Amino acid sequence: MKLDILVFAVHPDDAELGCSGTILKQIAAGRKVGIIDLTRGELGTRGTAETRDQETIESTKILGLHVRQNLEMRDGFFRNDEEHQLKIIQMIRKYTPEIVLCNALHDRHPDHGRASDLVNDALFLSGLPKIKTELDGESQTAYRPRLMLQYIQDRYIEPDIVVDVSDFWDKKMECIHAFKTQFFNSASDDQETYISSPHFLKVIEARSRELGKSINAIHAEGFTCRKLLGIDDLMDLS
Repeated sequence: MKLDILVFAVHPDDAELGCSGTILKQIAAGRKVGIIDLTRGELGTRGTAETRDQETIESTKILGLHVRQNLEMRDGFFRNDEEHQLKIIQMIRKYTPEIVLCNALHDRHPDHGRASDLVNDALFLSGLPKIKTELDGESQTAYRPRLMLQYIQDRYIEPDIVVDVSDFWDKKMECIHAFKTQFFNSASDDQETYISSPHFLKVIEARSRELGKSINAIHAEGFTCRKLLGIDDLMDLS
């Protein structure tokens, strides 16, 4: 299946927190969108890999994704090396997306920036015909998406572009709350973590409102890009 947009997320729930409003908006516009989770988030303090799997299934249904896969890399210990780059290349060549979204360039969690560099490097290598890959016993054709954007996560980063997600904010929060073990739950006896604090999701909302205000919207999501962005028509800008 060819996708319009392929989202890479090092942990299940990264995409939900960072860009699920944009995902929902693109799917509502009729575009095909998928997520590739790199790890199962097995090092998370709360919950288990198994509970995260179930939560991911629930969020995937809410999002209405066309595809979601997990590459089962080692949480915390994956590297930007040939072995891991080839796994990403296989997914890029399998789904041939026009646009790739991935983790933030740098962030509080070291996995996020490392995953961003991994996907960026694999994206370039995926377009080189002399790099040979196979999937399910069949040779793959070299392919490179035309654009990669990084969604903003925990650390504040000045965005290069913002997307109005006002109409999809409630559903975005529904996706986030699907990860019951990870975020605030007054009935939970699990150890509190940085992201399970009731203040964490308030910060996520405050940021979306701040970004939204900059474009006269209620809620927005921000993205950065490693290259200059170009358009055909100035009238497309708001």
